Amino acid sequence: MRLTETFEWSGRAIACARGGTGPDVVFCHGTPFSSRVWSRYADAFAAKYTVHLWDMPGYGESSKHAGHRVDFGTQGAAFAALLDHWGLSRPHVIAHDFGGAVALRAALGHGRDYASLMLVDVVAIPPSGSPFFRFVQRHPELLGELPGYIHEAVVRAYIRGAAHGRLEPAQLDELVEPWLGSAGQSAFYRQIAHYDESFLVDDEAELGSLRMPTHVVWGEDDAWIPIGLGERLARLLPDAAFTSVADAGHLIQYDAPVALTSILAAWLETRADHPS
Repeated sequence: MRLTETFEWSGRAIACARGGTGPDVVFCHGTPFSSRVWSRYADAFAAKYTVHLWDMPGYGESSKHAGHRVDFGTQGAAFAALLDHWGLSRPHVIAHDFGGAVALRAALGHGRDYASLMLVDVVAIPPSGSPFFRFVQRHPELLGELPGYIHEAVVRAYIRGAAHGRLEPAQLDELVEPWLGSAGQSAFYRQIAHYDESFLVDDEAELGSLRMPTHVVWGEDDAWIPIGLGERLARLLPDAAFTSVADAGHLIQYDAPVALTSILAAWLETRADHPS
């Protein structure tokens, strides 16, 4: 599934797509990824659901203007506007990494409601940020001036570390590609520089107010966000289910595709009667 539509919002061009028939399911990606982490899953579920993909502003095929903020607050507002553009009042939402905080911000800060919410190895509550993240936040402009071949090597090593198993060359290429070139390189370091954990602090205080079916899914070998943080997130959400996946890291979509597909299918099947 490729992004064939463009939604113009606040000077940003948001690449998106939808396909299939049935209840609406929206996939949200994280950082430093794009909708490509979910494209094969969208293909698989399009037979029973109307699936929606999008690239956050500053990511993937969406615009990467230097003057645009790409923090949690901005992305949450963008997601809320995109849901309105699609005419979705209560979709099922499946979010990974940074996309979890974005989906939560749209719900808690912009009043959007979901028929169900699945949070897969998400950034949602503090603490967050790796040593690499903190280093980039201190030197975003310096790193933006790295020679292109060094920058590419950095991004490849960084993304490779998110997987517990081995990413196939083609898989790694498609995740790295949006960050190459002058625009992509600047955008890569900008999204880290704009990362603001205060949004997570605010959201954590409000998680108990969420009233929607929620399922937290976590790779047992997630080296980016320890599984203990996922367990704590599930305890903060009212009546949330929690599932751990063996032999899976942060990029669970690639580490355990069969297990994740089974979890997604079972979760959506039991909630198919929730109107979108």
